[in-house]
Amino acid sequence: MNRFPNSLQVELQGNRRTWRLLALFSYLAPGFGAITVPPDFETDFASVRPVRTAGVFAVLIGLVLTLFVPWVGSLLAAFGLAALLLYAAVVSYGQEAAVIHDYLYATGLLPRLLADRVFRDALRSSGHARWRAGLMWAGVRLGGRSRFKKG
Repeated sequence: MNRFPNSLQVELQGNRRTWRLLALFSYLAPGFGAITVPPDFETDFASVRPVRTAGVFAVLIGLVLTLFVPWVGSLLAAFGLAALLLYAAVVSYGQEAAVIHDYLYATGLLPRLLADRVFRDALRSSGHARWRAGLMWAGVRLGGRSRFKKG
């Protein structure tokens, strides 16, 4: 069963960071029913840009620090490389699930824990590997609190 009955139709906004839905988009969530996102809703899909930025800065600063305090610089550079690998593992995956998740966060229709569970289930319903869905779920659990609007 296809849990996404409508195809995702979006257009890039002028700021090059957000996308606007051109048509109604829905997800049939097990245990919750249809979650419908209206046209004109804006999303940034999966917000992983800070992971990339942190990785780049950590690598650059780490390389400079290796000249003065080698063990600190190496540790920081390794952290930066790990962040960049994490970024590569999740960037551009799960746009459909991310739209549903962004909508649930923006409206507060479900408690945060349930919204995150719907996100993980939507990723799995889209055919994404269990490890990738788990990694993305962990990311929203760790970094999503400030973006959640309580209903």
